[in-house]
Amino acid sequence: MDLDLAGKTALVLGGTRGLGHACAVALAAEGVRVLVNGRDRTVGEAVAASLPQARFVAGDIGNDAGRDAMVAAVAAIAQPDIVVTNAGGPPAGPFAETDAAMWRKAFETSVAGPLEVARAFLPSMRARRYGRILNITSFVVKELYPNMSLSNSMRVGLTGAMGALAREVAAEGVTVNGILPGLMDTGALQRVIQDRMKRTGQSEAEVRAAMAAGIPMQRLGLAGDFGPLCAFLASPFASYITGQNICVDGGLTKNVI
Repeated sequence: MDLDLAGKTALVLGGTRGLGHACAVALAAEGVRVLVNGRDRTVGEAVAASLPQARFVAGDIGNDAGRDAMVAAVAAIAQPDIVVTNAGGPPAGPFAETDAAMWRKAFETSVAGPLEVARAFLPSMRARRYGRILNITSFVVKELYPNMSLSNSMRVGLTGAMGALAREVAAEGVTVNGILPGLMDTGALQRVIQDRMKRTGQSEAEVRAAMAAGIPMQRLGLAGDFGPLCAFLASPFASYITGQNICVDGGLTKNVI
């Protein structure tokens, strides 16, 4: 299916690895010029070279200077039609082991960073009456997960702010949606696995098997399960979908809505 995205430009934050990379690949396959953001220039340049029409834009959205420099570099290339926000999740661990510095860092990376990048490119989206803001968050937005107080809080906070934005710009051709991964077999999940191994004494294979057993599809998710939804929501075919948070989780999330 041709998603009618050829000629559009997308900025994918954290697009050099994991689910951000899956989105970059899916968008590029639809003829989108993808600006791939990341912190590691060597990895980023290699990813950009592997995709048609792609460029790498370095920058760390977790601090003001890095974020501002990245936004300026993107603006010098184009005003993106599509912005995919994505940041490595805060570390797993129980509430009692978190401190104020961890909360501040998590907020800057997972809430302030995505919001400021979206705000930077929102005026051009509104002016052209077409824009897509897609936020890669987590299934914990719908069903909280133990030993992930930082992630639970930050993902919910970003979702609330982006949900308000969705209603503010809906009549201007700009949609704002969340894509909520479940237990996807990426580097972010590996950190959760390592934390659980440390706390339970289980092997990695045992932790992975236990996770998969709790998913109706009986397997962990793959990056390839994720990217196509990102491309669809970025397309004109999703013009009447906004303010939604859609799980890609193999049936893991048990909430009614």
